[in-house]
Amino acid sequence: MIEVKNLTKKYGDKLAVNNISFKVEKGEILGFLGPNGAGKSTTMNMLTGYISSTSGEVLIDGTDILDDPKKAKANIGYLPEIPPIYVDMTVDGYLNFIYDLKKCKMPRKAHLKDVCALCKIEDVRGRIIKNLSKGYRQRVGLAQALINNPPVLILDEPTVGLDPNQIIEIRTLIKKLGKKHTVILSSHILPEIQAVCDRIIIINKGQVAADGTADEIAKNITNKHKMTLRVEGPTRSADDKKLITDAIKAIPGVKYVRADMEREKGVYDYDIETDGKTDIRRDLNKLCADNGWNILMLQLSDLTLEDIFLKITMADEVIRTDDDDDETSSKPRIDIKVSPNGKLRAVKEADSTDTADEAAEKAEDTDNNGGEE
Repeated sequence: MIEVKNLTKKYGDKLAVNNISFKVEKGEILGFLGPNGAGKSTTMNMLTGYISSTSGEVLIDGTDILDDPKKAKANIGYLPEIPPIYVDMTVDGYLNFIYDLKKCKMPRKAHLKDVCALCKIEDVRGRIIKNLSKGYRQRVGLAQALINNPPVLILDEPTVGLDPNQIIEIRTLIKKLGKKHTVILSSHILPEIQAVCDRIIIINKGQVAADGTADEIAKNITNKHKMTLRVEGPTRSADDKKLITDAIKAIPGVKYVRADMEREKGVYDYDIETDGKTDIRRDLNKLCADNGWNILMLQLSDLTLEDIFLKITMADEVIRTDDDDDETSSKPRIDIKVSPNGKLRAVKEADSTDTADEAAEKAEDTDNNGGEE
């Protein structure tokens, strides 16, 4: 339904989106993630035809958004982060205006009633939009995106300003819409993306950094699996904890075990890391049963979407910092030292052949030759 080919956008010398490509199939709900400045909003604006690309193609149901914008845009319902509403109009007047603007062919009265019911705004249809809460304005914005019953919905932060009950309602609505529409959902609320979306794309520095389900992306990042075991056993001393730790380590597939803090009297948590290929739960249960240790909790702690997002978007920053350290390691550093007269001196890092005393003496001599103190 949506096909993006080698999409690029430049603003002067700045490369905002760098040659990205992906597809979204009919009936799929795609989560589109990225940190601020990653090119996410620019990409969404190009998908909707709001701005043009420098190069590349965006096909909506086979139609190029730049070659035939009217036909392509007729297939899109768009809710930007700030809803495009006229606040001096009533809700009913605004939706009728959008109905005419989009040249909707469905029965006006019945269709608008259905859209309002879907977005839970029936009770405010006669009110002026500027007098509505932010949550209701967001719903009106969503209603305008649905007016022409488009096959493609692009939603940018659709739950901003909504209370928890309304957020759940919008999530349910998006899932329902996903059965008949192709949906691209952008949000900074990562649990929301994980709860609603079939697939996730993470964009970073203008490029697609990850594409797949949360589980698939997590497996590509790491093949290690972690779990937390809470055990009630003979843990009265460090030797007792070591006994349990060593026993768990002996299970095939276990790579790492660490005894954590005492949760209750005689109850400790053990952080366990496996090779990602071996399911140790049954062996772990047998070990505890054979030794009379009571399992009070066994919790898998694989990467969450938040962990995935941070690992992907922060990785380059960490590498760049390390590189910077390597580049600057050969440059002289300034140390603060105390001279024999008790004054502080800024001293260049001593040469490897100098002792600390020799370096301090050189610094002192240099200072004295520099004029009055």
